[in-house]
Amino acid sequence: MSTRSTRDQIAAVSSAVLAMSRHREVHDVLQTIVASARELLDARYAALGVPDDHGGFAQFVVDGVSERQWKEIGPLPRQHGILAVMLREATPQRLADVREDPRFEGWPRTHPELSDFLGVPIVDDDEVLGAIFLANKNCPKPQGGCGFTEDDEELLRILAAHAALALTNARLHERSRELTIAGERARIAHGLHDAVAQKLFSLRLTAQAAATLVDRDPARAKGELREVARLAAEAADELRAVVVELRPAALDEDGLTATLRDQVEVLDRAHAARIAFTAHAVRALPAQQEEALLRVAQEALHNALRHSGATGVDVRLEGRDRGAVLRVRDDGRGFDASRVRRAGRHLGLVSMRDRAAGVGGRLTVDSAPGEGTLIEMEVPGG
Repeated sequence: MSTRSTRDQIAAVSSAVLAMSRHREVHDVLQTIVASARELLDARYAALGVPDDHGGFAQFVVDGVSERQWKEIGPLPRQHGILAVMLREATPQRLADVREDPRFEGWPRTHPELSDFLGVPIVDDDEVLGAIFLANKNCPKPQGGCGFTEDDEELLRILAAHAALALTNARLHERSRELTIAGERARIAHGLHDAVAQKLFSLRLTAQAAATLVDRDPARAKGELREVARLAAEAADELRAVVVELRPAALDEDGLTATLRDQVEVLDRAHAARIAFTAHAVRALPAQQEEALLRVAQEALHNALRHSGATGVDVRLEGRDRGAVLRVRDDGRGFDASRVRRAGRHLGLVSMRDRAAGVGGRLTVDSAPGEGTLIEMEVPGG
């Protein structure tokens, strides 16, 4: 290997490591690892799978495959074949043609045709965090030979070691943020009890006093009722302040796209239904608009997962002019849109419409029995 090529590879690995270290969200780290590996080793396809405890993958990201191709491939792969070997034995796999390996178990009809293959586990101490693999190196291949070399394998090993650190750090960051949010909610709940509950208690006593004075001392009763009005106004102000404080900390820190992606990933792991999130050309919006979009997405996801019997939910956020459009589509049982008044209260559609209107936006609902539901919210730019 020439000195020049060694320098180039060191520079490339350094760039990849720096790119990984810039991200703190697990999804972003995974996507950066995959893209860096594919570019570094000049492969056509790259993927990274993070296993779950049920024979599948909690997360699976790809590079080199279009969004349309990825959707056509279908459900995430199971832990079988070469992938299972890497995860179970924590050993690299470098193959001239993956299709000719006796452990190969095939792939869906729409899956890209892979030939030469290089896979390396991502390991932290004794824990296998995932596996990264590349296929179809962009170079002339000798007859019956593998496009990936020993040097390629060594480079991918180095990248996988750094990927383990980046992935562990991202997970620690997310856990730390979850604990911060939990602590903040506890603090707000305590404040709610001390401030609002105290005023509501005073409000109840004053109202009772007014009721006893109505007949024997109307003038004093009027005074007590004025006090009721004052206490009610103060309680309302306290409640509004608490609602403002309940704005998710992650929303302020990471923005709407990252926060919504994180919540979708958590729900996807927790529910049997497949939940997917995509975002395109989304600009930062005023705080009230971002919070309204997040709350509507949460309500729509709750409906889809708890009430509709959906097996799949797609959440899409995209920029439009200076504003944004949120779409939450499920394949559940749906409902009769002509009877939306009665269904609306049950599904929280009234509150969703109020949230949209409160930020100058618009909410539409498209549903029919047996045809799923589409919730769409559009907000203007700031």
